[in-house]
Amino acid sequence: MAKQYDVLLRLLLLGDSGVGKTCLLCRFTDNEFHSSHISTLGVDFKMKTLKIDGIEVRVQIWDTAGQERYQTITKQYYRRAQGFILVYDITSSRSFQHIVKWASDVDEFALDKVQRILVGNKADEEQKRKVPKEQGNKLAKTYGMEFFETSACTNCNINESFTRLTELVLHAHKKEMDAFQGSINKYLDITYLEGEQDKEDNSQKACAC
Repeated sequence: MAKQYDVLLRLLLLGDSGVGKTCLLCRFTDNEFHSSHISTLGVDFKMKTLKIDGIEVRVQIWDTAGQERYQTITKQYYRRAQGFILVYDITSSRSFQHIVKWASDVDEFALDKVQRILVGNKADEEQKRKVPKEQGNKLAKTYGMEFFETSACTNCNINESFTRLTELVLHAHKKEMDAFQGSINKYLDITYLEGEQDKEDNSQKACAC
């Protein structure tokens, strides 16, 4: 069967446990929202195809566990990702403070040319807000990232944030894709197959809001 996409990219969701990474992913890929909170164990991923600048882009989005005991496992995936979504919960100052650590891990373990965006999730819970939007904007500028406030519950800025990161990754690798389209797709197909095996090895799935 012919491939239904031109390019396959891998994105990684990072952030503390409970900030809503899995709910962001479920809303983006399946347009579903689950209010129950069950922490992700290890890693899991979902797929979605986007059309950007006439290119059919298949995005493989990895959802990582935020708990410290899983971080040795999840760091193994950093070097296989082209884009990172750093997520905090606007009702949790602690999760916002920890973005510095997550950004540092990306700097240490990821490859060159990776793209990052900052996401403040649970924007629907304005009455519980602990992190002003201005702080999120300021931190994003410090790291040269674009910034979005999102809500998986109301579907606010979900497509916009994932699509923008995909655009940034494509633009960062445009020259390589133009010159080595076949080689890149071959590489990405291999990483996809590796991902499928990883998913089998981490078969216990959960949806953390």
